[in-house]
Amino acid sequence: MKRTPLGTPLIWFKAPSSLLPHGGTIEIAFPEHRTDFEVELAIVIGDPAKNVSAQVAPDHVFGYTMGLDISDRDLQRHEKQFGRCKSFDTYTPIGPFVHVDVDVSDLSIELRQNGELRQQARTSQMIYSVAQIVSFSSQWMTLAAGDVILTGTPSGVGPIHASDQLEAAIDDWPPLRNAVTNARRDDLSGKID
Repeated sequence: MKRTPLGTPLIWFKAPSSLLPHGGTIEIAFPEHRTDFEVELAIVIGDPAKNVSAQVAPDHVFGYTMGLDISDRDLQRHEKQFGRCKSFDTYTPIGPFVHVDVDVSDLSIELRQNGELRQQARTSQMIYSVAQIVSFSSQWMTLAAGDVILTGTPSGVGPIHASDQLEAAIDDWPPLRNAVTNARRDDLSGKID
């Protein structure tokens, strides 16, 4: 996204109703808007964490999975908060499994769109480590068991369209696969004032 570094992680919330399982279909809320994919390592919290240091933060992690952070860029450019543009129903596919007792410090992460490689990096290239992200998040909110934290995406972000097939992969984990379609919207306008 070519953003200026902030010195701390940038955090926003995604609605629980945006969650989508492996094999589910992403429904583009406003097909006339640019809507992008972002593949990310996802942290699953196991034990509640409040004001934990980076040294003990990994003790509060249950495991890891992969996720897609689907984002309506038209809304994101026009709003100061990122919650709405990333929280439409189906905009957070995660899965298919949670992996425990794994070292995620240097794993491959990639996304394929219709079989074409679009994003590829290693978790060792993340700006902030898992421990730093969990610690930082716990400084301003209590992390609860079952909370999921998406960690950021590699370069190569791009738009999705109806009929796309997305496949996210981390290392040799079974891939996360999701189809894409346009949502039926009979009552709302995507017009941006």
